[in-house]
Amino acid sequence: MATKTIVRGGASRKTVEISVRKISHEDLSIALRQGLDDFLTFRGDIVFAGLVYTFIGLAAVIMTTSAPLMPFFLPVVAGVGLLGPVAAVGFYELARRREAGQKDIHWFNFLEVRKRPAVDDMGMVAGMLLGIFFVWLLAAGALYAALFGWATPTSLPEFLAMVFTTPRGWALIIGGAAVGAIFGWLVLALSVVSMPMLVDCNLTAAQAVSASWRAAHENRPEMIRWGLIVLGLLVIGSVPLFVGLAFVLPWLGYSTWHLYTRLIDRSTLAGRCD
Repeated sequence: MATKTIVRGGASRKTVEISVRKISHEDLSIALRQGLDDFLTFRGDIVFAGLVYTFIGLAAVIMTTSAPLMPFFLPVVAGVGLLGPVAAVGFYELARRREAGQKDIHWFNFLEVRKRPAVDDMGMVAGMLLGIFFVWLLAAGALYAALFGWATPTSLPEFLAMVFTTPRGWALIIGGAAVGAIFGWLVLALSVVSMPMLVDCNLTAAQAVSASWRAAHENRPEMIRWGLIVLGLLVIGSVPLFVGLAFVLPWLGYSTWHLYTRLIDRSTLAGRCD
């Protein structure tokens, strides 16, 4: 097989053919069980990381309850999942270490993901996901403007009443759900494999994203089911002032690592991972 050398950050990386696998519903269940086992094994030591994202979510909600930004309140809440893969990279690192048989794993190893060879490429994928999040906010704002004009509610109860008790509000909910589903699938397809793969292996962002896209589309029914599971867990975790995310995010992070190991034939990555 012909190869092409790619040089980035002083390291030489050649293109590889990354094989993806077909999975079943049972694989999703196994990934969730293994992710929960990881969470319980680490005894919740890393819950603090989940709490960080709880505070970030609360800060974003507080910001959007001011009058000028209130139309973005629901899109920000709904968009938490779009940045979930970025929040989970530290959990991928802990799961990688446990899979490798390391016994002495501590909470601070969560932060050592920054020492992985492909950390710059992780930043590229994270930047792409952040860009998608901002485009989602723009799309949600445009939909709101099309239905309500530029009128801004003066309080959160007034805004929620506009949304949930008027025909235009329900049109906003239905239209927002349809647009959000498109953005959700885009993020899932681009990141479900790419982020854990970059934690695991020394590859380029383009290689990882391409493999993720192929894996998602070759397992479309299972990935849609996985996306609905993730959405349901994020909703449950977000309802009590985002506090539940301190449990949900680590669980989903570990589970996504195990899903990645089932979606990708890692024997094709020999010599790229450690």
